[in-house]
Amino acid sequence: MSVVSSVLVPYASYLRVYEPLAAFPEAERAHWARYAARDRIPTAQDELRRSLADLAATPPAGVPVHESADAFVAEADGVVCVCPWRTRLRGWLALDGLADLFPGPVLDAVLPPVVRGQVLADHERWARRNPDARPWIRTAVWQVPVRWFVLFTDEEREHVTAGRDGEPPVFRYRTPMVQARRRLARSLRTLRETMDEGPLTAGLVDVGRWLEEFHPRALVELDYGGLVHALPERQLAEDRSAADVAEGIAALRAGDAERAAEAYARLAERWRAVRDRQFAN
Repeated sequence: MSVVSSVLVPYASYLRVYEPLAAFPEAERAHWARYAARDRIPTAQDELRRSLADLAATPPAGVPVHESADAFVAEADGVVCVCPWRTRLRGWLALDGLADLFPGPVLDAVLPPVVRGQVLADHERWARRNPDARPWIRTAVWQVPVRWFVLFTDEEREHVTAGRDGEPPVFRYRTPMVQARRRLARSLRTLRETMDEGPLTAGLVDVGRWLEEFHPRALVELDYGGLVHALPERQLAEDRSAADVAEGIAALRAGDAERAAEAYARLAERWRAVRDRQFAN
């Protein structure tokens, strides 16, 4: 195994939508049907390693030259669903936020201005030809956005500890699209009835619009991804973030501001400790 392929790549979380094959145009549906029947489906780590390989190239490639033909595969009630990587599209979208993550000199060293300019020009031309394109995957670095937890319940939490054969731990939630939309709509209504408009409300509106783009029988997944390598196993075992968010919103609905504040404080403290690791030596 090569050095690049053996390195675990942290520290991002993902919100993914898996759509049934029926949601895709016929030609693409046939491709994904063949793909889902493969013996081995690439993992999130495989995807990130390929992205790092592009950045390690000389000169670096801001986004892949060609769109990925890979996807994640899941089964929901006996129906095969796929979540296309769309790595090139997501790379274009991610470039918009790089200036907020890195100081100018660091960003210029990783992706020189001439490379970024060419990438953005390529995206503008592509977007004019594909105005309705949207990614099946959203990514957050060193955190899980609070608005993502609104879509799930604690009963949908899945935690698998690291395996003896070197398999990394898994921490995720999965729910049917219809449930995700219902919970988001109810939570948004509660927030608007009990609080002033703010970042959480705006974030829920944004996620809701994104979810509306997909098939009603899709599957929604929140995956802690590489964050499982930044969290002690005991902390993962005790993590009830979706339950804390649900409790906070239920308390607001009941007019119990004190209980809502307590639930939010637990959540904020948990994820503040994770974000602080980003700046640790």
